[in-house]
Amino acid sequence: MFDNADDIHPLFEGAPSSTEFKKLRKRIVRQTREAVEQYGMVEKGAKWLVCLSGGKDSYTLLAILYELKWRGLLPVELLACNLDQGQPGFPATVLPEFFEKMGVPHRIEYQDTYSVVVDKVPQGRTYCALCSRLRRGHLYRIAREEGCSAVVLGHHRDDILETFFMNLFHGGRLATMPPKLVNEEGDLFLYRPLSFVAEADCERFAKAMNYPIIPCDLCGSQDGLQRQQVKQILDGWERNSPGRRQVMFRSLMNARPSHLLDAGLFDFAGLARRTEAANPLQDAPEAPPKLR
Repeated sequence: MFDNADDIHPLFEGAPSSTEFKKLRKRIVRQTREAVEQYGMVEKGAKWLVCLSGGKDSYTLLAILYELKWRGLLPVELLACNLDQGQPGFPATVLPEFFEKMGVPHRIEYQDTYSVVVDKVPQGRTYCALCSRLRRGHLYRIAREEGCSAVVLGHHRDDILETFFMNLFHGGRLATMPPKLVNEEGDLFLYRPLSFVAEADCERFAKAMNYPIIPCDLCGSQDGLQRQQVKQILDGWERNSPGRRQVMFRSLMNARPSHLLDAGLFDFAGLARRTEAANPLQDAPEAPPKLR
């Protein structure tokens, strides 16, 4: 499928020809296609706003979606979007130049949410929640302005697993980021096509393709984030038991409400046991008299 060097999208120009990279590419494409199909993300003729931060995950997302589209497996229009949030030192020319070079339709939006976050969040607290909320609001607005039906994000398997444990440890609930949801207003989908893809694979892919990675200095500069703590715990489990992350991730796809404690998901009060079996000696029909 990927062995013809002439059969490529510009996003894959210069891709390594090694067997290892070909296997990596095929795996990410397969897993992304599985998520798209399993969660019913495709509406023919739809338009997706594909959000790029400039990190390894969003570059991988864009490339793989174009790969699927290139292969005729994703019949939607793609519009790449970067929201420049006014972070000091953000290299504002990197993504526009990348999009132009790759021939990718795009929109660059500047909104100084950085100043708002720094002003509103008390010293010593993390920026993530407010930053994410402001960013999401602008992305929904842009999607509406561009006639898109969905906002598409680059969250991967490990993001989803980490969010589950953050909610478990700190939120007191069993919840995570779903691959597909509808926004509160009910007019836009939010998709996460990389839901089955490991973070390590995204990192290897983006590095092998030599994409111009832009670090997140806003969040990455803060120490002691809950997500980093959870990541360290999961890393430790993975070192001790390789494959543990994937096993835990599969459990999110195999929920059994009857074996949890949420009475809103399962009618425990309505459970009834079977009636006791009739006593065969009491209920047996009377035997006819014997003939003499």
